[in-house]
Amino acid sequence: MVCELCEKRRPKRYCPGIRGKICPTCCGTQREETVRCPLDCTYLQDARRHEKLPGTDPSKLPSQDIQVTESFLREHEDLTVIAGRILKQAGLTVRDAVDADVEEALAALVQTYRTRQSGLIYHTRPANFIAAAICDNFTQGLEEFLRLRRRQLGMETIRDSDLLGVLVFYQRAAHLHNNGRRWGRAFLHLLATEFPDAADAGAPATREYGVMSRRP
Repeated sequence: MVCELCEKRRPKRYCPGIRGKICPTCCGTQREETVRCPLDCTYLQDARRHEKLPGTDPSKLPSQDIQVTESFLREHEDLTVIAGRILKQAGLTVRDAVDADVEEALAALVQTYRTRQSGLIYHTRPANFIAAAICDNFTQGLEEFLRLRRRQLGMETIRDSDLLGVLVFYQRAAHLHNNGRRWGRAFLHLLATEFPDAADAGAPATREYGVMSRRP
């Protein structure tokens, strides 16, 4: 029996991505390159703990003109967590979505909220249909949350400028966690880890859209 990828070496582990047995070398080199690794793969999870992400020049981070400080994130902790949960769902529910698609979606969302600062309502949508679907999912999830919020408090409580800052935070986080692999989902993996489903986390589902008070 030989590895189903290289057809040379002896297979030593089962790969849920190809539903077959592969060798450790192919597991390492083909992970998220030719193999679409499911996030619950134990070998992928172990690799994440040792993965060295490409370094990024701070001057090349997106949306340089928007300042997102530690004090801003502390002040808007609940909004940051809410947006993170919605973004996680928005990305993971789109088939074949990878980190590059999430980055593109976040760039469009940031542009949308930039436009709103000038008083115009215009939704920027990426040409990439996967990124566009992530945008749509995020917008729908946010609107659902805002409807629940208005019903509870009887008023709008989230400013567009605050949401813009939170989106830029995630835009930069996605940029920093992009591992450069064709099917890379390191950022989505991070969101899934930081914002588990309420039932899995043991968090009360009725508290603010199932949000836990913790920073990403």
